Amino acid sequence: MLPSLPLKIDLFAIIILLGIVQGFFLAFFFLTTKQGNKVAHRYLGLFLLAMSFAITEVLMGYTNYTFQTLYLVDMAEPTNFVMAPLSFLYLETYITERFTKTQLLHFIPFFAYLIYMSVLFYPLPDIHHYNSYLYAFHPDMATIPCDYDEREWYYFFKHHVNELMFVQMVIYTIASFYVVIRAFKKENLPFSSNQSPKLSWARNQAISLASIVIIFLIIKQTFIHDLGDHILAGHITLIIYAISFTVINRSKFFHDEQTKTGKKYEKSSLTTDIQDNVLEKLAEVMNTEKPFLSDSFSLPGLAKIVAVSPHHLSQILNEKLGQSFFDYTATYRIKEAQQLLVSPEYAHIKIEEIAEMVGYNSKSAFNTSFKKIVGQTPSQFRLQK
Repeated sequence: MLPSLPLKIDLFAIIILLGIVQGFFLAFFFLTTKQGNKVAHRYLGLFLLAMSFAITEVLMGYTNYTFQTLYLVDMAEPTNFVMAPLSFLYLETYITERFTKTQLLHFIPFFAYLIYMSVLFYPLPDIHHYNSYLYAFHPDMATIPCDYDEREWYYFFKHHVNELMFVQMVIYTIASFYVVIRAFKKENLPFSSNQSPKLSWARNQAISLASIVIIFLIIKQTFIHDLGDHILAGHITLIIYAISFTVINRSKFFHDEQTKTGKKYEKSSLTTDIQDNVLEKLAEVMNTEKPFLSDSFSLPGLAKIVAVSPHHLSQILNEKLGQSFFDYTATYRIKEAQQLLVSPEYAHIKIEEIAEMVGYNSKSAFNTSFKKIVGQTPSQFRLQK
């Protein structure tokens, strides 16, 4: 009987276990949902599944349960080469909403390493798995002599799996930021802007991937072998729960505004064609006449210009754009302010004056709206440009 240690349960173990349960649940949700961008959801589901498998192995090693399941040593190691590609592919398909067969090429490293481990490591007797586990999680314990020699050249990849994984993660993190930044530029928005919920979400996911890379590097530089992997697993758990929180926060179950809006306007005589025509006229008026620049701009005044009742105009903004009149107005005013702030012609104009020029009587109200939509204060935006 091989020497072993008793099961260890502490706060980290509980946190990681909760992350595993939530990760598998969330992965199932994204892999089976039939709503929204299905391709992107599948990639996100697979990403969560891979992370859950990876931290499951960390939990087993950290709690000493691996002593009881030596045949599972390093079973999740190939997932190291699929997490970063899945994260990148999720962001790419989430933004572009396109799937191409060439995306499957990103899985070559994963399958190559899986075959490599299946041929050279998994078939070995338990004593070899035992020594490998001790090396990773209990380097202070004596290994058992055996005829297994990991110094052979064909174990190069296994010995350098952390370095190879780190290089891959860095490459895919850079690629992810490139895709997201390009999407922001296409919409003429700064990277820090929160004006587009879709792009804000994509940016946050790219930052999450980058945080994993940074913490991975710090841990591997601080701890020997895999002794600090439980910290990384704890961080991944936080990411899983952050994704869960966002999914719940965006759920229609917790947002009954659309239902309320529907009931509010259920007796309305407005047809879809009428709404579309009003929206078209509305956009033309706002872009050419720019009535929103006046500090006396109001819902009744705008309704009169486009020849509808204030009630109907409010309904159109709510149902078609998902905005209130005030949010709709702020969108145009801030967009106009952005143009003035970067224009050399207005470089000498104070921000307070620009706020007045776009219809704001209060600098604080202008700053609040600007930061909410753009993600920066007007001063920061002007300096950056």
